[in-house]
Amino acid sequence: MNKAELVAKMAEKSGMTKKDSEAALNAFMMTVEEELVKEEKVQLVGFGTFETRNRAAREGRNPRDPQKTIKIPASKAPVFKAGKNLKEKVNSTAKKATKKK
Repeated sequence: MNKAELVAKMAEKSGMTKKDSEAALNAFMMTVEEELVKEEKVQLVGFGTFETRNRAAREGRNPRDPQKTIKIPASKAPVFKAGKNLKEKVNSTAKKATKKK
């Protein structure tokens, strides 16, 4: 599903126009980005948590020349951790799909 398809689904389920749904989705994404930049968590109970994690600097191998090591600098990575309700919903759907085969 791409962004346009998501906006269409949101509009259908909420009764909003596609334009309003897109504005709501954009506002949500901007807000999550801003909070992650400030290293804050965005926690949606039952759905999941968006947060940043620090990745330490490390040495890796150059893919073009595996004999040489390269230094990979420290960085921050955005992460999403699914909530209990979302995990249960996905797993119950996966079990039903497996049984149908």
